Amino acid sequence: MKLPRRNFLHLAASAAALPAMSRLARAQAYPTRPVRIIVGFAPAGGTDIMGRLIGQWLSDRLGQQFVIENIGTEMVVNAPPDGYTLLVATFVNAVNATLYDKLNFNFIRDIAPVASIAREPFAIEVHPSVPVKTVPEFITHAKANPGKINMASAGIGSGNHVAGELFKMMTGVNLVHVPYRGAGPALVDLLADSANFGLTR
Repeated sequence: MKLPRRNFLHLAASAAALPAMSRLARAQAYPTRPVRIIVGFAPAGGTDIMGRLIGQWLSDRLGQQFVIENIGTEMVVNAPPDGYTLLVATFVNAVNATLYDKLNFNFIRDIAPVASIAREPFAIEVHPSVPVKTVPEFITHAKANPGKINMASAGIGSGNHVAGELFKMMTGVNLVHVPYRGAGPALVDLLADSANFGLTR
């Protein structure tokens, strides 16, 4: 049987489109059950708040519950790759790859990016009891009081810790790093004046 060229091209195009159509149909049905969004930071910090806002937005838009869980990246690595366990990743994930000798996963190999959801600058915060109004005034004050100003962070290797260390290196100030178990607790102590200085997003 001889198949006319036009018919052959129609059949070939239809066959090529079938896998894409089945993927599209599956994508349109997603999600069919609750989705977990893993935030590897303590509640009330910037990343946690961002994750909760995104989760609520997705729940409203897709009609399925997106549940935020404050646990580690390894949970996502070990989850089935079915789109029902998502990670709010930050540059801290890259920092951890250099900070820790023995992680149970390779972030580049074991995690697949889905979307970029935010870009966040860091801002310097000082308690009102610190007698400064500008960054240059703070640098002058810190140099006059070496080792006497506490710098709160969300923990060793966190974004505000790395930014704080860069600030110290660039300005030559001597601040005492005080790591907390998340940005939320660090901010609470900054407001209570247990910490004098912090960087936040």
